[in-house]
Amino acid sequence: MGDVLAGIQAIWEFDTDSVLIRFERGIRTPRLFQSLRERRVPHAALSSVTLTPGKRGTVVLRAVPRPGADPLLEAAAGQLKDGCDPYRLVLPAERETLAEYYADELRARLGPDAGEPAERFLVAAPEAPMRFKAYDGRASFDGDRISFRWFWTGASSQKWKAGDQTFPVTELSGVEWRSPEAFEGYLRLVPRGLESTVPAAAAGLGDGPGAALRAGTAHSVQPGAARPTRADEDPAAVIFGLGYGPVHESLPFAAAVLESVRRKQSTPAAATALASAGRRDPADIAERIHHLGELHQAGLVTDDEFSAKKAQLLAEL
Repeated sequence: MGDVLAGIQAIWEFDTDSVLIRFERGIRTPRLFQSLRERRVPHAALSSVTLTPGKRGTVVLRAVPRPGADPLLEAAAGQLKDGCDPYRLVLPAERETLAEYYADELRARLGPDAGEPAERFLVAAPEAPMRFKAYDGRASFDGDRISFRWFWTGASSQKWKAGDQTFPVTELSGVEWRSPEAFEGYLRLVPRGLESTVPAAAAGLGDGPGAALRAGTAHSVQPGAARPTRADEDPAAVIFGLGYGPVHESLPFAAAVLESVRRKQSTPAAATALASAGRRDPADIAERIHHLGELHQAGLVTDDEFSAKKAQLLAEL
């Protein structure tokens, strides 16, 4: 397509296989958009495209992502307000005909699996390193580990007794994020095996797509360990407050952790399958290399991992 559609607070650039969303910088632009800067959304990540009337003489063009395609929306779990939805493009009502044209163009490019949940993330997550200041501590993420450093003015006695925490991503299965704009917001890591120890209602999660994905792992878990019900008592959580853990800082952080957890989980599984496999049919090897290439292009496998696994597959011929 190669065209550009400029709206209020964002510009959409249409490529042959994706849409590049660039967010404007300005005092009226939500800080989440300013933090994200831009996002490339493959057509394969979309389930539908809508065009609806907006407020005050506007129309809203929205690209609806497939469940499980975007780590940012998976981490948000339906808690983002419409004004902070990165998939909405607000335009003056007089541009409705143009918006309808681009909506039709996008619909024509939706993939055959548009109606199905995505099996992996198709939209890139914000990149590490990242950090933000919560009410009871400072959270940081370097791509491999999440660290919590407690503040003596805000941390509970339970967290002080536990001490500063570091959680390898390889020990995590996800993350829970409750918006700081809600009551008792927090970011919480869930140890493997303890995903169901806190009810979804208490965790601020619903039953929608990705709810199970957002339950996660932290630190080394001792057998029989119980997960604290309250986030302010859990050393695997930081809590938000007025001015602490704002959406534009804590949500991209949660999305980056979630994407890294999924990637780290899939890589060992693939390596185990390859190591245990014997001689295989060449067609099967070719299919696996093709799938590996897709993971590599999506950024879910590093260059070194791609080369090593491809060599292992070829060695099985």
